[in-house]
Amino acid sequence: MQVVRGVAAAHLPPCALTIGNFDGLHLGHQAMLTKVRDVARARGLATAVLTFEPHPRELFAPDSAPARLTSFREKAELLAAEGIDYLVVQRFDRRFASYEAEAFRDEIIAKRLNARFVVVGDDFCFGARRAGNIALLAQSPVFDAHALPTVASGDGRVSSTAVRAALAGGQMAHAAALLGRPYSISGRVIGGDKLGRELGFPTANIQLRHNRPPMMGVFVVEAHGLERPWQGVASLGVRPTVKGADAAPVLEVHLFDFNRQIYGEHLRVDFLAKLRDEEKYSGLEPLIAQIQKDCDQARDWFATRAQH
Repeated sequence: MQVVRGVAAAHLPPCALTIGNFDGLHLGHQAMLTKVRDVARARGLATAVLTFEPHPRELFAPDSAPARLTSFREKAELLAAEGIDYLVVQRFDRRFASYEAEAFRDEIIAKRLNARFVVVGDDFCFGARRAGNIALLAQSPVFDAHALPTVASGDGRVSSTAVRAALAGGQMAHAAALLGRPYSISGRVIGGDKLGRELGFPTANIQLRHNRPPMMGVFVVEAHGLERPWQGVASLGVRPTVKGADAAPVLEVHLFDFNRQIYGEHLRVDFLAKLRDEEKYSGLEPLIAQIQKDCDQARDWFATRAQH
């Protein structure tokens, strides 16, 4: 997959295109990508995605912007795995946000991105004052436009908001159902304060690209990126027993029956079940006892899964 920084630098072949933030790349996003691939294959087009950095809500309402489900690298990796040819990443600033909808359709989508087919969600809006919609896209003489209906899951719609709510509520299985895979965080293993090793539970500290993770707590996890998947338990949060409540969140992963240096390795950590919220303990001894309980519970969880 080729990553293009900005629509001005895009010199794409005729393509089937979809547009959006694609945070989390849930089942609804995947349905749009499937439509893009199917049309591209039928018409001999390339496949392309236009996305924005930062998220528009981070520009207009930074204090109320939602926690990101995926960093840009994670999003790009997921899109590449979906077989997309071109990922166009447009810096979203006030100048770009002021594009009139007709100009966005004609100058950017049709001309610069060379779109011949465009698929968007049925609630998609674009351009200044969010004045553009599927009806305006459909008026283009250059490309065909298609709105994909909302994908439903259970009694609700699949959305990034629904995924965030499931994660925040510790409903990891529900989040996985909305995503079509376990929720994960990827990053490089970096040096930490080695407290886990001193406590008898060495951890891999994963570099977070999320300024504000969508969830906190202690989780049953499986790490990918080594010679095989490794089971373990992870703490995602501010570590209130050893740090202040205003500390930056960290992701620490204790892999079972694993004790070697893996600094610099890039791991994907799948979050399979939530064990508990973070707690502040009176000292290290009760913290050690609780970590042992967490490990025992996680091993039991994996043992139960293996039986089904």
